[in-house]
Amino acid sequence: MNIRFEFEKYVLAKNNKVKISSKEIKSGDIFLALKGKNFHGNQFIKSSIRRGAKYCLTDNKNFEQNSKIIYVNNLINYLKDLANKKRDLYRGKVIGITGSAGKTTLKETLAFFLKKNEKISFSQKSYNNELGVLISLLNLNLKSKFSIFEIGTNNFGEIKNLTKIVKPTEIFITNIQSTHLQSFKSKDNIAKEKSDIFNSKYNNQQRRLFLNITSKSENIILQKAKKEKNLKLILINNIKTKYYIKKIMDKKKFHRIYFLINKKTIALDIKNPISFRLINLLFCLAFFDQNLLNTKVISKWQKYLKPVDGRGLIHSVSLNNKKIKVIDESYNSNPDTMLQSINYFANIKNEHSQKILILGNMNELGKNTYKLHFQLLHELDKSYFKFVILCGEFFRRSIINLDNPKNEFIYIENRNEIMKFLAKKIHNNDIILIKCSNSTEINKFAKNLLNKAV
Repeated sequence: MNIRFEFEKYVLAKNNKVKISSKEIKSGDIFLALKGKNFHGNQFIKSSIRRGAKYCLTDNKNFEQNSKIIYVNNLINYLKDLANKKRDLYRGKVIGITGSAGKTTLKETLAFFLKKNEKISFSQKSYNNELGVLISLLNLNLKSKFSIFEIGTNNFGEIKNLTKIVKPTEIFITNIQSTHLQSFKSKDNIAKEKSDIFNSKYNNQQRRLFLNITSKSENIILQKAKKEKNLKLILINNIKTKYYIKKIMDKKKFHRIYFLINKKTIALDIKNPISFRLINLLFCLAFFDQNLLNTKVISKWQKYLKPVDGRGLIHSVSLNNKKIKVIDESYNSNPDTMLQSINYFANIKNEHSQKILILGNMNELGKNTYKLHFQLLHELDKSYFKFVILCGEFFRRSIINLDNPKNEFIYIENRNEIMKFLAKKIHNNDIILIKCSNSTEINKFAKNLLNKAV
């Protein structure tokens, strides 16, 4: 019996079996023994088999091979070939989501509504790099009607390469913002990179592109898209389009949002009308309308939609016997999303509590890093918070140059000292918002604080 043939047959027939963490392995799963930052997956092959792994893939030819352990010379290339085979077998609609920010939130929002009535597949976590996309394709359910993939990049050429594999038919570009400027240098370059997702040279299966044009850089995408013959453009959030927000009414305890969807008005009652979440709802309504799906699903279920972990999820936390609320925006950040979060926090009504803002470094901003951090503090100071706690070298250098700020800016070097400060200063019902880039001291602090959730 050819073990590799049996393995490939199994991968193509099954869904959600491929894992890269041995701790997640269940009976019938497949473990990929990949090299990580600290360990090589080869160390966990035996424990994966004990947990019930049906197959383990390794690039170590000296590993004892049997009916469960399969040697592959180049794991990534092998996975790519296998992913291409599975994509070619798929007959449903493939949705590709890219953009500077909001990919995961839009993916989770769209999946939340689609799965109410449809069989769908969608990538787990923030699987938007090469490995993540390959795993998502290998975990694809071939019987699903819709599949959703995130497609990310932090350097030139990556969107092109991932697009060749995923070949999305329905495409969303969420926005173009100041991310990965260390590599791309400008937002215009980011726009050009993102445009490869619908370029027919790399993706001859593209059919629709959903866009929200708010800047010069995003207009670059629009002009490129107009040159694609078989691509239908779906523009949103403009009064000249079929899909836009018509009116927002304050009803004291909630806001009533009136969406115009292809000449039909849809009213949704929303407690916190955060701009990017409204745009996500508009994207979803436009998608449902274009695909002849019932938009009443969104009307019915949107009140049960929760923010994604690390992207606005609100936690109840007990610290020093005080019960507080923590708005966790610690997954990632750039100047645009950080300012959005600050403005949202400033507009929260809190008559009987303090608002404490905790900010960490924004990474990968290139040569203008300090300038962008200083500009953000200048904008922030137009609002008032009880405390603004800053951490990270970029903010430390920026705060020195502020003249007579109206907020109390407090620079604290590490997470333990921040915890001690909060323990002394907080009161019951206080609200904290945390915003930062990944792998920063504040990102680690957020994880520590949320361990105290009640």
